[in-house]
Amino acid sequence: MKNSKPIDYELEKNMEVISQIDGFVADAVDNILVDPETCWQPTDFLPDFGNPDIHEEIKLLQKRAEGIPDTVLTSLVGNMITEEALPSYQTYFNLLEGINEERSLVSPSGWVRWSRAWTAEENRHGDLLNKYLYMTGRVDMKAVEITIHRLLTNGFDPKSESDPYQAMIYTSFQERATKISHVNTGKLADKAGDPVLSRICKTIAGDEARHEKAYKSFMSQIFEIDPNGAILAFEKMMKKQIVMPAVLMGEGGSNPSIYTRFSEITQKVGIYTGWDYARIIEHLVSLWKIESLTGLNDVASKAQIYLSKLAERYMRVADRMKAPDDVQLAWLK
Repeated sequence: MKNSKPIDYELEKNMEVISQIDGFVADAVDNILVDPETCWQPTDFLPDFGNPDIHEEIKLLQKRAEGIPDTVLTSLVGNMITEEALPSYQTYFNLLEGINEERSLVSPSGWVRWSRAWTAEENRHGDLLNKYLYMTGRVDMKAVEITIHRLLTNGFDPKSESDPYQAMIYTSFQERATKISHVNTGKLADKAGDPVLSRICKTIAGDEARHEKAYKSFMSQIFEIDPNGAILAFEKMMKKQIVMPAVLMGEGGSNPSIYTRFSEITQKVGIYTGWDYARIIEHLVSLWKIESLTGLNDVASKAQIYLSKLAERYMRVADRMKAPDDVQLAWLK
């Protein structure tokens, strides 16, 4: 007789809690996400090819884009590539334990509706940035396409172990990080004389802010129902560190260090830094009232102490972290 797989009672409990808040998630789909008929679409920001003056519109776009520093443009490309890996993100979400028990992508459950509507909103981001970058004439789009292909081929592993609790920690963190990155890129675009790109980045950041709000609210519900399990999941993700979604963009290719190069540029120009990482931890610890949680078991109490001091530790690391003197650009002509 074959040995059966041992029952993971902790994961079973997590799945039960996820099931309990399905209705809460359904409300978020209806009240936080947007109607495709009325929300913005990429064409709202791009030259209209039905316009007789289309060539002039493209020339104006290219003229504005001339002033964008190479480092900022490279960072924008990296952000766009990250957004383009949506098939991996939706697959990952539906593989989480307790999220899609029916194994149906047309399920009416709150969680599966969320996964579809969330990724549908996110899909606009890559579409818009991809078309904008193509029209600038400054980007080697073949190299970009190879990187997107490579990232999708390699997949996505945020190290959350199929645990929905850890996944909600990850998405709460990552949506805030993405929002920060787009906001800061928009500021630099404005400074460089491209107000349209600035508006694009800030609009995308607005979407990320709504998604961040939703994921943080999902995790807040989990903290209310199961504070011990929630805080342990938070500790696990922080000890593993948050892996950025595009980390595998160069794995197995001719330029395996391309993600490192992209990260160095975002650090150097201030688009996403070690300070941002530390401040996100600080924000989430404060939001979920980690330091004031009571009634925790011994293991969770140790996690509480660890998490309460974590942002300060990362801020000390950020203080010592130096931006690289020289950075290697990627994806540009």
